[in-house]
Amino acid sequence: MTSPTAPTADQEPRLVVSRTLDAAPEAVFSLLTDPAQHHRLEPTDWVGEALDPQQGPITAEGQVFGIRMFHVNAGGEYHMHNRVIAYVPQRTLAWEPGQYDDSGKLGTGGWTWRYDLEPAEGGTRVQITYDWSEVPDAMREQFGIPPFGPDYLERSLASLAEALGEDA
Repeated sequence: MTSPTAPTADQEPRLVVSRTLDAAPEAVFSLLTDPAQHHRLEPTDWVGEALDPQQGPITAEGQVFGIRMFHVNAGGEYHMHNRVIAYVPQRTLAWEPGQYDDSGKLGTGGWTWRYDLEPAEGGTRVQITYDWSEVPDAMREQFGIPPFGPDYLERSLASLAEALGEDA
């Protein structure tokens, strides 16, 4: 079961959706912390393979993992480097997507992805949050931020369930 929350005028711009999965928090967290599996968490072909499939799991805040991306509106294939901004084993994983500039500095666009896990009867309640509160207005307009609604996050949680061997 999912429960979407759309942004309102009196809250930060974000989408939040939750679903209870049959899997244990450890199994869910293991999948989320493996960049080589992130393409399985997304309901379209937007997210691709990890740039370094040998990187290993995410283990701490500050780590950066790269993902191949594809979107027609972005000119086809591009790369995102995601800096981990929250890491609590079996509970929370969040990152801010960005790209490296010519000097090697990672710049981010102001949006974040966050997964919060909570043990639930027979499984795990997973809450996914897409937050674009730090995206500059000009960038919001240029790229149409947010580029999707709560239904995309609902489908993402269905993809997560499917990757864990559940019926979506």
